[in-house]
Amino acid sequence: MLHPLVVRITHWLNAMAIIIMIGSGWRIYNWDPLFDFSFPVWMTFGGWPEVSQRWHNEEGLAGALQWHFAAMWLLFVSLVIYIVYGLVSGHFRGAFLPIRPRELLRDTQAALAGRLTHNVGERNAVQKAMYVGVVIVMVLALLSGLSIWKPVQLQELTGLFGGYETARYVHFFCMAAIVLFLAIHLLLTALVPSVLPPMITGRLRARP
Repeated sequence: MLHPLVVRITHWLNAMAIIIMIGSGWRIYNWDPLFDFSFPVWMTFGGWPEVSQRWHNEEGLAGALQWHFAAMWLLFVSLVIYIVYGLVSGHFRGAFLPIRPRELLRDTQAALAGRLTHNVGERNAVQKAMYVGVVIVMVLALLSGLSIWKPVQLQELTGLFGGYETARYVHFFCMAAIVLFLAIHLLLTALVPSVLPPMITGRLRARP
């Protein structure tokens, strides 16, 4: 078994939750931007702005918040299950560790030069670092999101991020890092499509 059932289920649940959170988060961001730009409405979740304007006198913020919080709890539960399973079963140790600086530097140079090989069932140092990094970023995104959502009730958590406004920046840059990871992840899947079936079936296709 290349990918255990727990890993496959949480992988797809995490992916669905993250996509919903990104789309709804962009709609929420547009209501109070941190920077001098906004995301196109067609790229966001929150319902049709015209319908929301007619019925709720706002352009989809309430719907976006509902989508965002629903996906947040899905991501929280799925991520906790994945992390607990990864630690208890030894999945993290076997799949992502160790990450040796020399190997990471070597594989990064090979990737930049277009010479990094990708074998199904094997992870190079760059992949290991990316997967470990994105899990850490997802945890940070959840924690910073909670501190933004409940800055008074969770004031200790909000304080750890340096206050409400700083937590918003942390949340935004975590989102940007996750989007970058998804872009690279999808690009690698397109370049090496044989990695996709095992994430559905759990098994490596036998070579003829």
